[in-house]
Amino acid sequence: MPPPQIARVALDVPLRRFFDYRVPEGGVLSTDDIGCRVRVPFGRHRKIGIIVDLAADSVIPLAQLKTFEVVLRDLPPLPADWLRLTEFCADYYHAPLGQVMLSAVPAGLRSLTPPLERRHRPSAAHPVVQPAPDLTAEQSAALAAIAACGDGFHAFLLHGVTGSGKTEVYLRLVDATLAAGRQILLLVPEINLTPQLEARVAARFPAAGLVSLHSELGEAARSRNWRAALTGSARIVLGTRLAVFTPLPELGLIIVDEEHDASYKQQDGVRYSARDLAVFRAHQRRIAIVLGSATPSFESWANCAGGGRYRLLSLHERAIDGARLPVVRRIDTRVDKPHDGLSSALLLAIEQRLARSEQSLLFLNRRGYAPVLACLACGWISRCHRCAANLVLHLFDRCLRCHHCGFQAAVPKSCPTCGNQDVSAFGRGTQRLEAVLAERFPQARILRVDRDSANSRRQWEALVAKIHGGEADILVGTQMLAKGHDFPRLTLVGVVAPDAALFAADWRAPERLFAQLMQVAGRAGRAERPGEVLIQTQFPDHPLYATLACHDYPTFAMTQLGERQRAGFPPYTHQAVLRAEAPKMADALNFLVVARASPAVLAHPEVTLYDPVPMRLSRRASLERGQLLVESASRRILQRFLALWVSQLDSVRLPARLRWHLEVDPGEF
Repeated sequence: MPPPQIARVALDVPLRRFFDYRVPEGGVLSTDDIGCRVRVPFGRHRKIGIIVDLAADSVIPLAQLKTFEVVLRDLPPLPADWLRLTEFCADYYHAPLGQVMLSAVPAGLRSLTPPLERRHRPSAAHPVVQPAPDLTAEQSAALAAIAACGDGFHAFLLHGVTGSGKTEVYLRLVDATLAAGRQILLLVPEINLTPQLEARVAARFPAAGLVSLHSELGEAARSRNWRAALTGSARIVLGTRLAVFTPLPELGLIIVDEEHDASYKQQDGVRYSARDLAVFRAHQRRIAIVLGSATPSFESWANCAGGGRYRLLSLHERAIDGARLPVVRRIDTRVDKPHDGLSSALLLAIEQRLARSEQSLLFLNRRGYAPVLACLACGWISRCHRCAANLVLHLFDRCLRCHHCGFQAAVPKSCPTCGNQDVSAFGRGTQRLEAVLAERFPQARILRVDRDSANSRRQWEALVAKIHGGEADILVGTQMLAKGHDFPRLTLVGVVAPDAALFAADWRAPERLFAQLMQVAGRAGRAERPGEVLIQTQFPDHPLYATLACHDYPTFAMTQLGERQRAGFPPYTHQAVLRAEAPKMADALNFLVVARASPAVLAHPEVTLYDPVPMRLSRRASLERGQLLVESASRRILQRFLALWVSQLDSVRLPARLRWHLEVDPGEF
């Protein structure tokens, strides 16, 4: 009698190990079953796992092994390159492999009771292929450079000014990849960018089996689209961050649009960078990857300028005939003092656009009515009792809201401390700016676009339709409007309050501010009408604004990279952050002190560990938060240290409710 087979199964649990199960009597598995989903008993429950290996024996006695229930063969097995991708992600970010694998699978396919899928009915109408526009000389040169590199892994950084036609370059590459019989993965940073790009791709390639993958999809739709990618019936996958894990057996091209965007970094659970995983995946599959942006991340720029790991392709001119980059003017608010947040120069510019039936966009990256409500009599401030932050006044919703934990409270009629009825709103958000504009321009149609007015894809599409339909004269928006959108009638962008980021504690703040302002400036003058950008600032001579006025990203990037190199900041060093949260700050910091004294530290003198400190947002959702920064000049040495360190931290006994996580290549501190 042959020995019983053992299936090694990955499960979605916070343990860094696999689980062995006996194959049911009479059942036989082969290597073709590796990558299949399987239903198994786990404790008192049942779970869906993934078979990662077959074995003849186990460290656990055979008599103690449970038998799995059934192998789910409704899908082809997950391919070997997908298993390797998730394995790399788990290794690099030091996360349990089972959690990485199962979190990458749609919820409907890892559920014991999968949602009912409606049969997808293709449209009866014959699709009309949208013709491709003529290419500019720069677009043709970029495509020729990519084609000349031939097959194999190549990483290209497509740096194009806003409106230069990066999307058309993407579409031509998609066309060539489809013609070669391969699949395409196209990543975008946010759901809001998906509908516009999805419509454009669908119009160009109506028969290509385009599917989208993002968090706004229902479980059944997400499962259906993921299945179509795995089986090969979908040739183009357009998605946000998590779509980087989509199994694509015939993958031939990866495109990462707006590659600089912080949204590509997962901020909870498994903290991975979708952009960096996309580069690994292209290298693994030996295919081309194109990273596109008007303001590339400094890491990507350094990869072009330094070792030449990426090849730089540049588009310096706008693609539409007659369209020019907008003129950028700096308004010195020490001279032209704003009234209700708006300078006289900006008000005049808005009036001129209204007279010409053109659209204006006022950019203020702070939603709500005012950042804080306060009493001048006793000093009371609307603080969140769960976070180290203020409650933001949302006047239209008649509430105070925490933008960190979601806590809400009614707006007090008088000061809760002294009873003073004259409580005041300080600062301004998009709601307050909207109210000021409505009072100043009563005849104008004003549209506010932020997370409060567009918190779903349907709401967002309705707002965009209004803008394109000419139903709005003045737009008031946050960074939701800053990138990827093409509004032909928009000729004025006013930036209301950008200075705070110039001197922020986060050393990445200047990079993010420059990218944000250049992206939002790019919304102006994208068609034949000239565009203008007005920046209200108390520091008009600051080098950041000077390079922005010249649309000179390369100079800004090289200056900032020089400063980082001298200071020993990434990308010239490599970092990780260990964070801990607990009901008491002392418990969080004590754990970090124990972690800093780990034997792994003594074994790696090339790694620097700084002192444990509270995080900038030291309390969130009633938990105190601390962090410990780890740094090394060598990525390889840092990774070796982290692997040993994490294994030692796993054995530390923790106080009740203390939780910790490690973030590699942290996006913020």
